[in-house]
Amino acid sequence: MADQLIRATAAEGGIRAVGAITTRLTEEARQRHKLSWVASAALGRTMTAGLLLASSMKTPQSRVNISVQGNGPLGTVLVDAGLDGTVRGYVENPTIELSPNQIGKLDVGKAVGNQGYLYVVRDIGHGYPYSSTVELVSGEIGDDITHYLVTSEQTPSALVLGVFVDTEGIQAAGGLLLQVMPKAAIDEELVQTLESRIASLSGFTPLLRSGKTLPEIFQQLLGDMGLNILPERQIVRFNCDCSFERVLGALKMFGIEELKDMIEKDKGAEAICEFCGEVYQASQQDLTQLIQDLQQPFTEVPIGQLRKSSR
Repeated sequence: MADQLIRATAAEGGIRAVGAITTRLTEEARQRHKLSWVASAALGRTMTAGLLLASSMKTPQSRVNISVQGNGPLGTVLVDAGLDGTVRGYVENPTIELSPNQIGKLDVGKAVGNQGYLYVVRDIGHGYPYSSTVELVSGEIGDDITHYLVTSEQTPSALVLGVFVDTEGIQAAGGLLLQVMPKAAIDEELVQTLESRIASLSGFTPLLRSGKTLPEIFQQLLGDMGLNILPERQIVRFNCDCSFERVLGALKMFGIEELKDMIEKDKGAEAICEFCGEVYQASQQDLTQLIQDLQQPFTEVPIGQLRKSSR
């Protein structure tokens, strides 16, 4: 089944539901970053959460950035997701692997750590981005994002995220976000009904692996509550907007003397995009041209994110 995101409402508009299948894009991230099993689960859950959060934004260029910084061995998990259905991300220590937890599942909570912070930035493309910080609850990602929604956005929410990975790669990944809209939030019975139905789920990936589609999952949860599935099926995908031109612009930030040092010692430079793992090679000629550009007055310097490594 193609990676996709669908939206729905229920309870006469009192409930907003969004579901996403992210199997293929999580597998692409696993391959690009050479992720361990537990790192695949952590990044896959966070990328899915990013897409679900971005789905409620309004302007086409809107994006959500999620940074999970726990005290576990994975280090930082960083994701950038857009309303346009694109997402990218990386894990600081991608090869870390841990034994399964007590119930036999990947121990994402221990890998991320249950002490630290979750940072969420919503950027609509103009003006100042809205940022929020909450403490981690468990490191399991889903619990932490739910805590953010309830405390920072004050929206009763239920979030289910899942990634199933084996020796063949990612077999299923996705998630479901249910939110009670402000006018309906005073209906305690509605909130309790929603919570109990989410709690009854054994997880999200078992539903996908059993062959259920997103509409069927919505029907199972909300079919008796005036479910209205919106007709649009949005394609979601792993995508990074890095380019050689942006890398050259970023290399300028090292300054003339550092660029000269790269030419002398390394005969060029290698830049690696942290979000997608793409490797860019800048030749001596490229660096010489950058130096000439920097020696000209009023040179505009674009900024990109890269990791420098010597060759």
